[in-house]
Amino acid sequence: MELLCCEVDTVRRAYRDQTLLTDRVLLNLLKAEEISIPSVSYFKCVQREIQPYMRKILATWMLEVCEEQKCEEEVFPLAMNYLDRFLSLEPLKKSRLQLLGATCMFLASKMKETIPLTAEKLCIYTDHSISIEQLLQMELLILNKLKWCMACVTPHDFIEHFLNKLSLSENSKQIIRKHAQTFVALCATDVKFISNPPSMIAAGSVTAAVQGLNLGPSNGGLSPQHITLFLSKVVKCDPDCLRACQEQIESLLESSLRQAQQLNVPSDTKTVEEADLSCTPTDVRDVNI
Repeated sequence: MELLCCEVDTVRRAYRDQTLLTDRVLLNLLKAEEISIPSVSYFKCVQREIQPYMRKILATWMLEVCEEQKCEEEVFPLAMNYLDRFLSLEPLKKSRLQLLGATCMFLASKMKETIPLTAEKLCIYTDHSISIEQLLQMELLILNKLKWCMACVTPHDFIEHFLNKLSLSENSKQIIRKHAQTFVALCATDVKFISNPPSMIAAGSVTAAVQGLNLGPSNGGLSPQHITLFLSKVVKCDPDCLRACQEQIESLLESSLRQAQQLNVPSDTKTVEEADLSCTPTDVRDVNI
């Protein structure tokens, strides 16, 4: 008798429960999302040192950490929700911005991951610029300021509901889901979407995905215009507002792709000044990590 030992690195994920995709659950999500929307004016009214471009740099770093650690798709948007809500309430020195971002990822992974990110690993990602003790102290401060309201509604909570209502094949839904999740993560890095309700971001992301993939009537699907009208009724918003959100998402995607192409320029063409830029999220210069 032979005994075979096989080590599997994959983490078990929960399957999608179809019984949760009901109209009653969707209505509860639409009501709950209003509670967890941050204030877009915190850069002017609350923060003195933190600027929008610093948030962009920090968000890019946080997204890369989540991607490298293969976190659940919900972890990054949830971490950014914690970050924006905290900055809406508490002034913060820019030297502690990376500590805040790491702690928000720490909390979000506890909420959404089977195996959460460890404090030790997050400290390594900051190049040991923060200690475990600092991270744990910041964790308590965030929980206190947010009044332990951590089960927030994010755009990911709506994507599955919207896809379930669309008359598309399962293969098309899978492709749209993947692209919409990418758009949601992209929106979380941009300050323009802070005040947008998660349901609108989700609806705009789904419509932008259908538009970009050309899954129109010729491919057995609905046109983006029909989907926009349909989803605007679902989330109870004006179709023009949803269309504007979709256009913002598409514009953000274009600028991100353009920026990525510029970063792929051969190193010998870069100037000395570009090579000397700092890569720490709390640096005062607007750089890309």
